[in-house]
Amino acid sequence: MPPRQPVRIRPRRTPGDVLAGLGALVLLVALVGGVPYALLRLAGPPVPPELLDLDVLTSQVGTSTIIAILVLLVWLAWLQLTACVIVEVYAGIRRVGMPAQVPFSGGTQALANRLVSAALLLFTVSAVVVPIARPSGPPPRPPVAAAAADALSALPAPVSGEQRAPLAPVAKVKKVYVVQPPHGRHHESLWEIAEKCLGDGRRYPEVYRLNQHKEQPDGSRLHMADLIRPGWVLDMPDDARNVHVVPVDQPRDETLKDHPYKPAELDGRTQHVTPGTRDLPAGEDTRTGRHAEVSPPQDTSVLPGDGSGDRRTGEGTVTTRPGDPGRAERPAPAETGRGTAEPSRTGERADPARPGEHTTGREHAPGDPGRGSATERPVPPDWAAEPETGAPLLDYLAGASLLAAGVLAALGGRRRRQLWERAFGRRVVRPRDDAAEAEVALRIGADAPGSRMLDLGLRLLGRSLAEQRRVPPTVYAAYLSAQTLDLWIHPPQEDAPAPWVSCDGGQVWRLPAQEGRMIDERSLADAPAPYPGLVSLGSNGEGRVLVDLEAAHGLISLKGERTTSALAALAVELATNRWSDRMRVTLVGFGEELAVIAPDRIRCAGALADVLPELEATANERGHGDDVLTGRIHGRAADPIWPPHYVLSAVAPTAEEGRRLALLARKGVRTAAGYVVAGEAPHATWNWEITEDGRALVDALGFDVTAQLLPRRHYRSLVELFRTAERLDGEPLPDEPEPQPAAGAPSVEVRILGPAEVLGPPPMEEGRAALAVELVVYLATHPGGVHPVVLGGILWPRGVQSAVRDATIARVVDWLGTDRSGRPNLHTDDAGRLRLGPEVRTDWSLFRAFARRAQADPTMRAVLLEKALGLVRGPLLADRPRGRYAWLAADDLEYDVTAAVADAAHRLCEVRLARGEADRAVGAARAGLLLAADDEGLWRDLLRATHLTGDAARLRAVADGLHRRSARPGGGGMAPETEALIDELLPSWRVRSAPSA
Repeated sequence: MPPRQPVRIRPRRTPGDVLAGLGALVLLVALVGGVPYALLRLAGPPVPPELLDLDVLTSQVGTSTIIAILVLLVWLAWLQLTACVIVEVYAGIRRVGMPAQVPFSGGTQALANRLVSAALLLFTVSAVVVPIARPSGPPPRPPVAAAAADALSALPAPVSGEQRAPLAPVAKVKKVYVVQPPHGRHHESLWEIAEKCLGDGRRYPEVYRLNQHKEQPDGSRLHMADLIRPGWVLDMPDDARNVHVVPVDQPRDETLKDHPYKPAELDGRTQHVTPGTRDLPAGEDTRTGRHAEVSPPQDTSVLPGDGSGDRRTGEGTVTTRPGDPGRAERPAPAETGRGTAEPSRTGERADPARPGEHTTGREHAPGDPGRGSATERPVPPDWAAEPETGAPLLDYLAGASLLAAGVLAALGGRRRRQLWERAFGRRVVRPRDDAAEAEVALRIGADAPGSRMLDLGLRLLGRSLAEQRRVPPTVYAAYLSAQTLDLWIHPPQEDAPAPWVSCDGGQVWRLPAQEGRMIDERSLADAPAPYPGLVSLGSNGEGRVLVDLEAAHGLISLKGERTTSALAALAVELATNRWSDRMRVTLVGFGEELAVIAPDRIRCAGALADVLPELEATANERGHGDDVLTGRIHGRAADPIWPPHYVLSAVAPTAEEGRRLALLARKGVRTAAGYVVAGEAPHATWNWEITEDGRALVDALGFDVTAQLLPRRHYRSLVELFRTAERLDGEPLPDEPEPQPAAGAPSVEVRILGPAEVLGPPPMEEGRAALAVELVVYLATHPGGVHPVVLGGILWPRGVQSAVRDATIARVVDWLGTDRSGRPNLHTDDAGRLRLGPEVRTDWSLFRAFARRAQADPTMRAVLLEKALGLVRGPLLADRPRGRYAWLAADDLEYDVTAAVADAAHRLCEVRLARGEADRAVGAARAGLLLAADDEGLWRDLLRATHLTGDAARLRAVADGLHRRSARPGGGGMAPETEALIDELLPSWRVRSAPSA
């Protein structure tokens, strides 16, 4: 990565700034005071005697009358300008953010705004004291430079030209990639190889052409792009990376012997160090002992003939393997700052702290397993004061409804990627402990319909305004409830585009919930997001209050006891919301681990000084005024205009940093940026305060709501939840024996492989049926029994009175009735646990019985698997009410059912294809997709089976359906091998799919 050019930062006001401010001040004084003085001296009072005579209405208009009217108009213009100046001065001094609009004075008020802003900078920006320079000698050499100079002086003289060894001839080389063995059901494809070696999977035809018809080590040749085998040695283009470099004339079988495994940089064990830190673990700084972030190498190809274990991989970067011969281990240098631990006496570095542990006021950001230690950062003071256990996860996560919806959507995309790599007989790794509890809380509180209405409503508003060629109004706040979505706008406008309606004299634009639910999402697929800076401030008990960070037109100061928790909540919602297209969020002093949630949006810095130079250098690239909103609504979602950049700092700025931020942020008009800093900021436009009792107060807007916070424990739980979703190895399906279903017809049948149903008992009254069915489903999927107290905590996670719980259980006992022997179908065992009777059967237990028998009896495998898949009616517990069945997040059921159904469908599809029954193979794949719709292994089975039917239109319909599903919000896209397979079976599919991508 080429070094960024240094940017010169002005340390103080230039003479041009002072002259501009003085000029604006003189002009204001002349306009406000000089104009009326001149008018009084030269033209007289505003209303001359000629205009007071009523005869002027009937008499002939003379020159004096015209002059009197002109003088009156000049006085009125001066009065309008004076009113604008007073409004702008009041707004600038009081920092109200959005000055009141003076009627019929658009251009006049804009001029007043510019003059007042320039003049106020003379008084609001603190002066910089320049120290007096003193003559002195040359500066002392730094210790490192001195040591380097001494070492150079001690080196022997250079060897003369006659003594040098002759140069060896340079042999021609080429780059190759060795196809690796499969991992479970996952086989490498040319698309995947092109993506990781060339940076773009669409370049796979280049690799295909380079290797077409060339003999491979096993004697076969490459004829189809979809058919490559492990152990093949593929020639790669010259710009390929993560490959082996071998002599150009080396035979392929010899290359396979020398390089049977992945290139060193892809084996997961390589560490990167910079020159001068060769013997330190990756990321260790030689001067401070702290872990430093090291840029990845520019090229990670393995050079031939390098047996030293150290490989040069790019300018200024060396890669080494741990444990290489000759690699000396040194003790890490001691850190000289305060609050640091003693260096190890044995030369070994201590293990990084686990999540949840911290020492000496510092905390290790939890890293991925096997990746070495993470960067140390100071724990923010408000988080350091929190207890390790913290508040229950439900308290905050379930209340952050929009944040929860965004996080679950992002998590769904990660789970999709896990399904790409899922091997046969294994399931996706599920979260545990606090991470599982966090997902339960998110499922309880998530407001996906509200998030959808906010997203589509804003996109529809932007498109409507663009079609009418109107400038979008400033939305400084929004209110989302179950009934409406309200936008508080400035300036007021009465003519809101349909289906929005204007309220309160045009100050509020309202979208009724019934209108929001009817918006066609597909018609807005490419509509841009006009207000990406809207983020939840908190709630008032009935709805969510959001504010637009860009509407502050300046710096936002966040004060109080829990600023880091508030900033963390802002960061997570900004990174995962669906009402934005592309943005950048820079977190200062916190949030290093949040990059795992949205690596394409979040970046972190240790101090404001690290980000200010770049912000100042790119300030003019973020647009100004109406250009920002107007540009956005005329853009495209895939390529947005003026993508925003938001800076959230948990580190209070110094006086100089505050001054620079004020100059950067306070433009007086909207920019595609927002700045929120903790602590006092003297030039802040808005001041937010988080009180001790968790209230959020905004002085300029008059808000007082329950703050949206993300405390330390909740923050860690979310990070761990996404770290679990990054694991692609999976875990084995449980192999414990399933209780055999009772012989004969059951008295009660519980169906969960589709919409939840309880068959057998009479219908229950509608208001109580959903809870009763959930109770029966939980007991049916936990045959070991559940204590009533535990069951109450599962069905009523927010709490319930014991009388209500017991009454509900008694009602379900009566509802289920008795079996053929007269025993209750729901009873309490000797240990006090609730259990279902033997005549209560689930379709899930029957499915497992059929699948187990099919595995043991190959002759009846197809018939038994057909019966098992015949039980599947749709997604697991489909159409469940919002907030119910949240316990699935902390249970094995959801993960086991999805994996088992997908495996059964895959196995049956293979059996049918082996018998040449393509149509029945299609049916098997579709039966599995009814429940495991995101398992791309089944989609590939369906594509292959449909291709063998010979029906091209049917194959295109399957490809288009998969494309639409993967392109939806949170879909995560397609797996590379799936795209490569479609390219092979249906080469023209991209031409028709491109417009909807």
